[in-house]
Amino acid sequence: MKYWRETIAVTQRILIELLRRRRSLIFWSIFPISVLILSGFILSERAELPLAEAFAYAAPSTLVGAALFFSCLGGSVSTVVAEREQQTLKRLFISPLSGVSYFLGIFLAHSCIGLGQTLLVYTIAAFWGATFNGSILLGLTIIFMSIVAYVGLGFILGTQLARRIEDVNALVAAFGVPLLILGGAFLPASLFPQSLINIARYNPIYHMNEALVGVSSQGADISKITSHFLFLLVFAFVMVVGGWLSYRRMLVVERRL
Repeated sequence: MKYWRETIAVTQRILIELLRRRRSLIFWSIFPISVLILSGFILSERAELPLAEAFAYAAPSTLVGAALFFSCLGGSVSTVVAEREQQTLKRLFISPLSGVSYFLGIFLAHSCIGLGQTLLVYTIAAFWGATFNGSILLGLTIIFMSIVAYVGLGFILGTQLARRIEDVNALVAAFGVPLLILGGAFLPASLFPQSLINIARYNPIYHMNEALVGVSSQGADISKITSHFLFLLVFAFVMVVGGWLSYRRMLVVERRL
């Protein structure tokens, strides 16, 4: 119960701070909306698809590539770096708040933002007639694993590579944009040459995208996305463990300073 109360308190603090600043939340809303609308109309025009079908295909790629990537990965990196710059971590050592609650609080805050973006993207897609064709429970599981993977990776990058808030944009651009393109977030993977598809099989965003597109727009069940689902499950678990170990190492380093 103690951990639960502390986790909720940390989550509320981060969300209230984001609501007060508003800027990040506005940008995290504008970017996926614009990508979804552009992708939907481009697919409809170039692939000669009805608008409803084009937006049904564009929605899952937009969610994992444009929405969750920047809010859950970029946002968690920014949060960790900002907390370190504001000396919040040092105050943590003299407070009764546990490190576990602090870690889970940051994770839960970005999960709330990711779920909010999910509602936003699919509500706008539904405006053009798109529907979610597969199992909603399986789709939510894939979205949750994507959020877990992004936040865990954000902890690793934020604690190990980013030293200042200015480093965040460079990190996200250097690692993220090539992975997004190779993951099929902006261009369908079916357009890739075989050599790029072979490389994309090692890209977690490719598996997030293929799994969610399969369930959301094609109504696929788990037997048809098994390889993507298992890759994502293992990757999310590794990222949580790696993120936690990176976070613990950062606390040890900060305690010595």
